[in-house]
Amino acid sequence: MSSERSYAGFWIRFVAIIIDYLIVGALSAFVIVPVLGAVGIMGSMGDFSEIGEMDEGLLAGMIAALTGTLALVNLVVNWLYFALMESSSWQATLGKRAVGVKVINEQGSRVSFITATIRYIGKIVSGAILLIGYIMAAFTAKKQALHDMIATTYVVKS
Repeated sequence: MSSERSYAGFWIRFVAIIIDYLIVGALSAFVIVPVLGAVGIMGSMGDFSEIGEMDEGLLAGMIAALTGTLALVNLVVNWLYFALMESSSWQATLGKRAVGVKVINEQGSRVSFITATIRYIGKIVSGAILLIGYIMAAFTAKKQALHDMIATTYVVKS
């Protein structure tokens, strides 16, 4: 690793992730809203007078299936956004580009889609442990969060 690299610190990465989640939220809405609309249209074609007679277990199952489907759609949109953008020639998401940082591997090169996917899965772990995996970037020598360590990646100033 070259010592001339300027690693991106916690706060600049924090701003980038806020921008990214605003963008991903909008992207998810483009997928989720039509699904909810389709469900509403199909529901309006039915006779709602029967809903009171519907088995509570069936209704709960339908709601759980819809919620699970929407969560899965959101997960896929997030994964593809982060993995495709970070493994692209930009080496950054739109949020990272906005703040002037990019993701690199140990050699200082662009990461592969597989590495970006591993990094994304690592982000789930980083968040699941009370965000401690993200906060680690403020305290490690090369400003790596847990997901960077898992994927052997670094976020550097462009």
